[in-house]
Amino acid sequence: MKEILINIESKETRCAFLKEGTLQDLIIERKKTRQITGNIYLGKVTNTLQNIQSAFININESENGFIHISDILENTQKFQEMFEMDFDIEIKEGKKRKKTQPDITKLLKTDQPVLVQVVKEPIGTKGARLTSNLSIAGRYLVLLPNTPHRGVSRKIEDPSARDRLKKLIRSFEMPSDMGLICRTSSVNATQEMLVDEANELLKSWQQIMEDFDKATKPTCLYEESDLMKRCLMTAVDKKYDRILIDDYNTSGVLKKMYEKYSKEHPVKIEYYRDKSPMFERFNVEREIEKSLRRKVWLSSGGYLFFDRTEAMYTIDVNSGRSSGQTEMGDVEEALVHINMGAAAEIARQLRLRNIGGLVICDFIDMRSRKNQRRVLDHLKDAMKEDSAKCTILGMSEFGLIEMTRQRNRESLSQTMNTNCPYCGGIGQIKTFESTSIEIERALKKLINVKQQFGLKLICHPLLRDFLKGGDTNFLMKLAEDLNAQLDFETLDSLHLNEFVFHSTINGQKLDI
Repeated sequence: MKEILINIESKETRCAFLKEGTLQDLIIERKKTRQITGNIYLGKVTNTLQNIQSAFININESENGFIHISDILENTQKFQEMFEMDFDIEIKEGKKRKKTQPDITKLLKTDQPVLVQVVKEPIGTKGARLTSNLSIAGRYLVLLPNTPHRGVSRKIEDPSARDRLKKLIRSFEMPSDMGLICRTSSVNATQEMLVDEANELLKSWQQIMEDFDKATKPTCLYEESDLMKRCLMTAVDKKYDRILIDDYNTSGVLKKMYEKYSKEHPVKIEYYRDKSPMFERFNVEREIEKSLRRKVWLSSGGYLFFDRTEAMYTIDVNSGRSSGQTEMGDVEEALVHINMGAAAEIARQLRLRNIGGLVICDFIDMRSRKNQRRVLDHLKDAMKEDSAKCTILGMSEFGLIEMTRQRNRESLSQTMNTNCPYCGGIGQIKTFESTSIEIERALKKLINVKQQFGLKLICHPLLRDFLKGGDTNFLMKLAEDLNAQLDFETLDSLHLNEFVFHSTINGQKLDI
């Protein structure tokens, strides 16, 4: 059974996608950080950077957006990658645009109004990534208002279906400078459905242009579908059996929205009435907690370690307490069994954690190239469930697999966590022994260099407890030998590694 659970709170909406009771994907959207990918804005250029051929644009969101010159000029390759397709319906030679690379300062001027679209969410301190190659996505089609290409998604593999769709979009009466893309779901759509959607997309574009002409300051002109509609479309297109919602009003809105699509696929939309929290009852809360941990156990007894650096994520596969070797008798096959389970869990965790960018997976070493291929193929199959675009390279001799995953919004960790104020995000703090040594150095400096002979050391109570193990007497003896006096005091609001010295003569804090 496939079902979607929707949990609605005052500040947050969570959508959990389950298959046979196992959490497969998770979307968390908060009111303060709503998703803006796909939105079209009237923006104003704030400044241009000639050295990197880029510009910052005010779109009236929390941070200015960022656009590169390659996203201003027509870029067929980027469209092909974005929509996973080939433009095999050629445009006339006379209408092909010359490939030139002008200076961005000649294309964009400060305070110039521009029409742009968000292609990547703002993440951390980085603003949204923008493009002027606009696209308006419907359920079956994508309208390209300023690009004259027409094509069909690569995911539609049936030759007869591809030919039918090509003929249809060739016959559409549209402005010659506009293009169309047939999405994967269009394979099941009738000609009337495609024509109706094409007309709707054209009307949306006309409304955008009217609003653009009227607007005088940065504003959003077009918003992509909200989270509720995206969940409903996913349920219909991917044949989910049920949507369960714990908010009565939202369940009514979804039921009304579903009436338009009820003939395509039967989906039960139900209001969750139990007093027990829905995400706890279906074990989703526990899975979310697991996805925030560094260590994830596998059913085989092995485990995964997830670590993040500035450049990449690394995932380490370990055999752990697996007993597969004794059960199977074949050590190599036991390692393959652990790696296969790890590959499936890695694909699931990447979706749940929403990890993007470069990812390095370190599998347990296998001698046989055939077994390495088995694990690689299993990982690729598991990643096919992912809606984000992924590229997976081969396995190296060291058992490493390099892959990239499209970064479309903040990761689960970035959404729910913040850096620890103690360690600053590195996961470690200094030992009390190290801090005690630093105190000794600071004490010598204050007495010998700054001529301070009445001192009071203030530190965290736990650090003070450590010093009582022998270091207190040593520090007092050191001060006495240098003709100074040292007192101690605790303050539990201090960092575990923090300490300060005050003068007992005038009470002032001393700079070390």
